[in-house]
Amino acid sequence: MKRIVIKLGTGILTTGIGKIDTEKIASICRQVSELKKRGYEPLIVSSGAIGMGMGALELQARPKTLAKQQACASIGQSRLIQCWQNGLDPFGLIVGQVLLTHEGLRIRNRYVNAKATIDQLLNYGTVPVINENDTVTAFEIKFGNNDILSAMVASLAEAQKLFILSTAPGLIDMDGTGDIVPTVEAVTPEIEGMAKGTRSPTAVGGMIPKIQAAKLATAAGCETVIADGNEPDVILRLLEGEALGTRFVANQTPLVSKKRWLAYFQRPHGSIRIDEGARVALIRKERSLLAAGVAQCDGDFHKGDVIDVLDLDGNPIARGESAFSSHEIAQIARKSAAEIEALFPDRKRLEVIHRDALVLL
Repeated sequence: MKRIVIKLGTGILTTGIGKIDTEKIASICRQVSELKKRGYEPLIVSSGAIGMGMGALELQARPKTLAKQQACASIGQSRLIQCWQNGLDPFGLIVGQVLLTHEGLRIRNRYVNAKATIDQLLNYGTVPVINENDTVTAFEIKFGNNDILSAMVASLAEAQKLFILSTAPGLIDMDGTGDIVPTVEAVTPEIEGMAKGTRSPTAVGGMIPKIQAAKLATAAGCETVIADGNEPDVILRLLEGEALGTRFVANQTPLVSKKRWLAYFQRPHGSIRIDEGARVALIRKERSLLAAGVAQCDGDFHKGDVIDVLDLDGNPIARGESAFSSHEIAQIARKSAAEIEALFPDRKRLEVIHRDALVLL
């Protein structure tokens, strides 16, 4: 079964602040039903909870404080999921609500459990409708917005396609032709430089997180399209290959699941700097990171925490699970295997980060 993640922005789902566009919901649900008939497994990442809460409270601008945003999400979430169920009822489809937090997905067993739950919802034939659990998520551990969340869901579900649908028609070359860029082979710094923000009272981020999402999803082997969700039958037309918006080509050699989790689902607890010899060993020889190449340790972290690996100038090279705490690394830095074994005689493995638990950035 092929999986398609459909991310829908608040501007597509509402008419004004907090007023759900029932005709748009009905159109999307009809297209989702058609996807199911064609043998696809669609997943919906839906914005709109905070916006619907704002509408219920008759607020005219997105609240600035976290507590007020979370209150709006609490009020709007049940309204949003009921809209989706009402839209899918005529097609005999059942919604499965999934609320995720970035902090939850950082923990490996919770990440695996979330994947298993989504897989089972799809096995049951339901349509997962996924959103961030805004009501309880702290600002410093948020996904950022639902564009990033949709890319993480695409990675988690191992989807083949991600459609990011909003009021944006695609990536526009603002510094060049002014036209929509039809195809992006790779997300380079030049492509990232084309991104612009948003001034919508209900939306966040604009094009910047959409490009970040495309970068993450394509690295997971998922073709990504940014397109205008107001286009008639946009989902089916994109599926059939019509040139709408901007298509980002999927990486043909995607990272395996564990390394995608390390690279994109983490906020590292600390970092270490390594010398040139260790850098070459990691990049060119795909070796494990040994203590002999560690020059400096920053942060307070425990064994098993995810940390960044930097070169001597502070440039990120890799990320991985540390086999030692920051206190222990301070003891073993620059030491040989024999010296480390004398300090930690009960340790069976002496690598600071084993290559199986390390991903190059």
